[in-house]
Amino acid sequence: MKIAVVGTGYVGLVTGTCFAEVGIDVTCIDIDERKISNLKQGILPIYEPGLEEMVLRNVEKGRLHFSTSLAEGIKDADVAFIAVGTPPGEDGSADLKYVLAVARGIGEHMNSYGVIVTKSTVPVGTAAKVQRELTMALEKRGVDIEFDVASNPEFLKEGAAIDDFLKPDRIVVGVASERAEEVMRKLYKPFLLNGHPIIFMDIPSAEMTKYAANAMLATKISFMNDVANLCEIMGADVNMVRRGIGSDARIGTKFIYPGIGYGGSCFPKDVKALIKTASENGYEMQVLKAVESVNEDQKSVLFNKVDRHFGGELRGKKMAIWGLSFKPKTDDMREAPSLVIIEKLLAVGCEVVAYDPVAVHEAKKDLGDRITYAADPYEAVEGADALLVVTEWPEFRSPNFDDIAARMKGRVIFDGRNIYDAQEMEKTGFAYHCIGIRTTHHEPATK
Repeated sequence: MKIAVVGTGYVGLVTGTCFAEVGIDVTCIDIDERKISNLKQGILPIYEPGLEEMVLRNVEKGRLHFSTSLAEGIKDADVAFIAVGTPPGEDGSADLKYVLAVARGIGEHMNSYGVIVTKSTVPVGTAAKVQRELTMALEKRGVDIEFDVASNPEFLKEGAAIDDFLKPDRIVVGVASERAEEVMRKLYKPFLLNGHPIIFMDIPSAEMTKYAANAMLATKISFMNDVANLCEIMGADVNMVRRGIGSDARIGTKFIYPGIGYGGSCFPKDVKALIKTASENGYEMQVLKAVESVNEDQKSVLFNKVDRHFGGELRGKKMAIWGLSFKPKTDDMREAPSLVIIEKLLAVGCEVVAYDPVAVHEAKKDLGDRITYAADPYEAVEGADALLVVTEWPEFRSPNFDDIAARMKGRVIFDGRNIYDAQEMEKTGFAYHCIGIRTTHHEPATK
C-alpha cells in the first residue's frame, strides 16, 4: 500500500513513521520547508523516545519520504491521513481551518480512489465538512473521482507513542462504506496479528470516542487532585487513599496520581472543545466544567505552598525548578503547569533557575531569557532558597540530597508530583511539602 500523511507534527510524524516501520510506503507532507528539510537530514521537530532512530532507519530503507508537495505526496495514495493541528479558538472550540484546507488541497490533486482519514482530533461533524470540501474541489476540477472519508482518532501518549501505535490497546475507525472498511482493515492488518482489536463504527461515534476518552482521563486527574486537596485539610494521606480506591477494579490505578494539574496538547484542548460542542447543541457539560476549573486551580497549588512557607516574603528569593515539560519523556510545553508556576514566581520578584532534560528549547519560546536555564539538576539548586519539583523525570527520583543540601541556601523542597516519600524526607533535614499530605514543616528552613 501507499499512504500520505499531511502534517508532520507529533501525531503525523509518529503515524507515518510507524506505518513505514511495518513496510508500508509513506510520504509525510508539510508546508513548512525548513521542517521538511530538517526531517530529510534526520532532524526532528519533536522529542519522542525512539522516534529519531526509527525515522532514520525507514528513510534509509526507502519506505519513508518527506515532501512539501501535496500533489506529489498523494499521487496514487490508497489512504491520505489529515494530521494537522486543531488549535482551540478563544471560545474553546476546535479551529478546523487547517483540516479543511488540507481536505480542499487533496481534492485539488487526488487522481484515483482513496480513503481520506481525519487523524487530527476533531469534533463530531468534521468528517462531513471534509467530505464537502473534497466534493467541491473535485467539482471545480470537473472530474469524477470516487473517495471515502473516515475517522481514525489517535490514542498516543507522549513519551510512549511508538509502543502505543505498534501495540495499541485498540484501533478505532469510523467509516461509512464497506469499501473504506476493507481498505482500513488491510492497512492495519500488521498491527492486528498479536490480537490488538480494531473497532469499526459510524464516523460520528469515532469522532466522539476520542473526546470522550480524553475527557474521562482528565476527569480522573481532576477528581484525584480535588481529593488530594481535601486530604491535606483533613489530615489524611492521599497516597493511602489512592491505593485504597485503586484496588477497586471498577476504578483502577491509572490516572489517579495527585499532582499539579494536567497539561499537554490533548486534555486541555479536548475538554474545552467538548464543552463548547455541547454548548452549541444546547447542552451543558457540568462535570467537565468542574474538571476544567479544578485543573486550572491545581496549577497554582505549588506556588501557594511556596508563598505560605515563606510568609509571602518572596521578593529576591532564588527558586530552583526541576522539570519544565508538562510530563516526562516529552519536550511538549503546551499548557504545562510549570509555565503558570514560573510566571507567578516572576510576578512576585523571584529569581528562577530551571533544569529540564529535553524541554529547554521549547520553554524558551514562552519564557525567553526571563529565567536561567541550568545544565544539570545540581547546577539549578546552587544558592537556591527552595527547590520545586514540577515534572517527574526519572533522573529526579533518587538524587543526592546531601549534595543538594550543600549547594542550596535554604532547605525546603516542594514536590508537585509526590515522587519522594514524606517520612523518608524528614530524615534528610529538608522541609518537605507535597500534594495531598499534610506536612509538619511550616517554618522557613535556611542555613
